[in-house]
Amino acid sequence: MAAQKINEGLEHIAKAEKYLKTGFLKWKPDYDSAATEYSKAAVAFKNAKQFDQAKEAYLKEAISHENNKALFHAAKAYEQAGMMLKEMQKHYEAIELIEKASMMYLENGTPDTAAIALDRAGKVIENIDPSKAIQLYQQTASVFENEERLRQSVEMYGKASRLLVRGRRLDEAAASLQKEKSIYKDIENYPTCYKKTIAQVLVHLHRNDYVAAEKCVRESYSIPGFRESEDCAALEQLLEGFDQQDQDQVCDVCNSPLFKYMDNDYAKLGLSLGVPGGGIKKKSPVASQGKAEGQGVASSRENEDDDEYAGGLC
Repeated sequence: MAAQKINEGLEHIAKAEKYLKTGFLKWKPDYDSAATEYSKAAVAFKNAKQFDQAKEAYLKEAISHENNKALFHAAKAYEQAGMMLKEMQKHYEAIELIEKASMMYLENGTPDTAAIALDRAGKVIENIDPSKAIQLYQQTASVFENEERLRQSVEMYGKASRLLVRGRRLDEAAASLQKEKSIYKDIENYPTCYKKTIAQVLVHLHRNDYVAAEKCVRESYSIPGFRESEDCAALEQLLEGFDQQDQDQVCDVCNSPLFKYMDNDYAKLGLSLGVPGGGIKKKSPVASQGKAEGQGVASSRENEDDDEYAGGLC
């Protein structure tokens, strides 16, 4: 089957090359027909798992479309060539071609397709080079935002924010989350604004910037419904515990379903949040009992504390 597909691909390549030849009665290459044959060859090679040959065929298809001034189809071919490189584990070369395709989509006046290509490029590189993926997601968000497709834009900013948190680039994460919250406010998705405020506060506290965290909550009072929400109550309790260096109170809030069931990157921030100076723990109610019993209780408390911090501070 593979051999048959490879032969099929080679036949299409030969036909494409014939269309590109010129002669006494044929002064101009037939780029459109050549591109069609190169496309068929690429598909045949891809089905035979011959990704390098498929890539080369897609590149030749792209050049034929460019010579024919068909930018959109050229961009599609470059994007497909990039995906063949991805299959070959040549991720950086793949990204380069997909970015090139995206620029051609923009030049052609199809920004939505450009944004989708950039998003695809981000997914290709995310686990290999998160910094590059962040850049691609931010570019995608910007393209969607320019087209006033705010829901798609904020989704891309969200991807960038989570990667920034994962990479402990917390200053940039705080700015990215503010951008998200602003867009959600513009499209009147207020409950999601509340969640973004929680994420912002956790980021600011991990930055050891209590003032910024408090300001974030205070500014969110202007968002309809926030003051009366459970999110607001929980954040005020969290800030109070953090300010008073009460690790128990901070852990109680961060272990609540409201925090634990956030996106995983933000839930981890909550579970690992420690108050300045290590904080204080509530005294055991049996601390006033006899010395021998007290020693037993102390030993028990140590074991409990070990368990409690096994998965993080909270």
